[in-house]
Amino acid sequence: MNLTAENHRVPLSDGNSIPLLGLGTYADPQKTPKGSCLESVKIAIDTGYRHIDGAFVYYNEHEVGQAIREKIAEGKIKREDIFYCGKLWNTCHPPELVRPTLEKTLKILQLDYVDLYIIELPMAFKPGDAIYPKDENGKIIYHETDLCATWEAMEACKDAGLAKSIGVSNFNRRQLEMILNKPGLKYKPVSNQVECHPYFTQPKLLEFCRQHDIVIVGYSPLGTSRDETWVNVSSPPLLKDPVLNAIGKKYNKTAAQVALRFSIQRGVVVIPKSFNPQRIRENFQIFDFSLTEKEMKEIEALNKNIRYVELLM
Repeated sequence: MNLTAENHRVPLSDGNSIPLLGLGTYADPQKTPKGSCLESVKIAIDTGYRHIDGAFVYYNEHEVGQAIREKIAEGKIKREDIFYCGKLWNTCHPPELVRPTLEKTLKILQLDYVDLYIIELPMAFKPGDAIYPKDENGKIIYHETDLCATWEAMEACKDAGLAKSIGVSNFNRRQLEMILNKPGLKYKPVSNQVECHPYFTQPKLLEFCRQHDIVIVGYSPLGTSRDETWVNVSSPPLLKDPVLNAIGKKYNKTAAQVALRFSIQRGVVVIPKSFNPQRIRENFQIFDFSLTEKEMKEIEALNKNIRYVELLM
């Protein structure tokens, strides 16, 4: 695959294309200072990122939208240069809630459309104002979901011009097949956003998605933070891996840059999350070297089927 900084995009099955490298904006509102997402997105755009991955439940879409609008006002970018991905949360699966939820996201962003809108998880929570609805015992209250009906409402959002492309996230093969085999399917999912990195390479899912022209977008492509509230901290930190570090030494690159390069050379889109200016810039420096076939195989062999983000709910 010939990748250059100017041409690092992957075609989507609906005729649109997605930049191979994006900035993830996941944030814990309790721990993230106000304005840090705004600054990070601006730094990312100045660095050359054109793909921003966000979500209503990150509570910072207003900052993302502001950063994009400020950069447009500066003349640095046009709206069509930016690829923004938003997500439909678990409490909004009933078909009648899909469009109003996306419209709410657009209002927060102050944008006319998102480039990609995805179903964040295949399971649904009880609709309502609570993001994590719980019963008196603190257990999540789930909700019966009909993914095909939710998908039809997503298709209607694309037809209305509110989303240029539509996809899914955290779907397994069976859940993807439910949509792909749906009678009267109008648009298939262009992408499936899942955890993907050298310790969790997802070979079977990647192959299935390739056969169906579905792009894999890998979250936590560098492993993840060691926050035990949502991360399996018993698993070894990816960036300390000796193989990644040895290969990095050869190219004068970090283990993180090697891990990102590995993914994009497999055709996996990566969205490393960072609010650290130096790391945002560093993560972008992956288009000026390429890994040999032997190195790709060595990194592939690191797969331990380790999921950092266990999604225990």
